[in-house]
Amino acid sequence: MVLLAVRLFCMARPGKDDDSLVERAEGDSAPNPVWFKPIMIGLMLVGLIWILVFYLSGMAFPIPDIGAWNLVIGFGIAFVGFLMTTRWR
Repeated sequence: MVLLAVRLFCMARPGKDDDSLVERAEGDSAPNPVWFKPIMIGLMLVGLIWILVFYLSGMAFPIPDIGAWNLVIGFGIAFVGFLMTTRWR
């Protein structure tokens, strides 16, 4: 009875549509938060820039003392961004 009263109240309000509500099935996943895509793309770009700086600086930067491990760091950062693409909806 209460549900019927709420439904009638919603129908009686002018200018308010129930079409704006999106219903999902129980098995459907929620969309990603707003920050997800910028972080995903940012990580891939930071990893790429890290590797480019390493090669263009003659293997002296971004961290001079670790040498070729800079490649591992750059690929690791980019890999985390690529892993995030598997969770993107």
